[in-house]
Amino acid sequence: MTKSTLDIAREALEIEIDGIKSVSARLDANFELVVDLLYSLRGRVIVTGVGKSGIIGRKIAATFTSTGSPAIFVHPVEGLHGDVGIVGRDDALIAISNSGETTEITSLAATVRKWGTKIVAVTGNSSSTLSRMAEITLDCRVEREACPLNMAPTASTTATLALGDALAVALMVRRGFNREDFLRSHPAGTLGERLNLKVKDMTLDIPSVPKISPTSRIAEIVNSINEKNLGLTMVTSENKLVGIITDGDLRRALANGTNLFEKEARHLMTENPLSIKSERTAAEALEIMESRLITALAVTDNHGNWLGIIHLHDLLGKGQVRFFS
Repeated sequence: MTKSTLDIAREALEIEIDGIKSVSARLDANFELVVDLLYSLRGRVIVTGVGKSGIIGRKIAATFTSTGSPAIFVHPVEGLHGDVGIVGRDDALIAISNSGETTEITSLAATVRKWGTKIVAVTGNSSSTLSRMAEITLDCRVEREACPLNMAPTASTTATLALGDALAVALMVRRGFNREDFLRSHPAGTLGERLNLKVKDMTLDIPSVPKISPTSRIAEIVNSINEKNLGLTMVTSENKLVGIITDGDLRRALANGTNLFEKEARHLMTENPLSIKSERTAAEALEIMESRLITALAVTDNHGNWLGIIHLHDLLGKGQVRFFS
């Protein structure tokens, strides 16, 4: 029976998933040794590979660099024709070759090995020439390729890419690389631009924020929440902030059997809403929202005076987020 296109696609994806799982299951002390090596480097991480492995290598190097571990990609052919001069004894070479017998890779590894450069082999053949030349080998073997001919690099390259990501993530954690570090290395990104701003630059001022009084009833509360499409309204008394009511608060009150028609805003609000000072960064505001599972913060000046709110809607881009808090 002829397989459908969707059946073929699902089978390919399952083969690639199985490949990653098998690499994960074989992770051992060698992975920890590689992380130790890369963390303690005085130089840089040099990544090399040829063909499809080279494409994967470029991505791994880029991920390392953007997450706090400076890395560059050196093509083995160009390396053997002069570019190898960029590699120093304080660097480490991550050499990617599924067979471990790629001539260009083993030749480059042999060259830098003479200088004392540490070599990490990422290969599907742990008994290969490359593996024997390396200080540490990461086994990236997969059972088969997703290609029906079992020839085109598919599952093997996916597994290699995932292993590279795992190294980058482990190094991020070891280095304590945080949100602010990430933003500093991504200043041109749209999200990066927004999160580098001060809270005051993204504050909805008081006239722009929906507000009700503590004695407001349910109809007024709902109308106010709907007014600005922010999913909330602020409760104020004599121009001072005393609480917040979100559409989530109303849903939870209904689920708990509360008769909303008998309640005033002061009975439904969260008193003393979480706040952030206007001089803090938008990235800090986002971190608070994520950790507390909320979509807005009150904004205050250094004296605690209420200035408005900052909303997740504006941090991540209008129209890109749905609100559930």
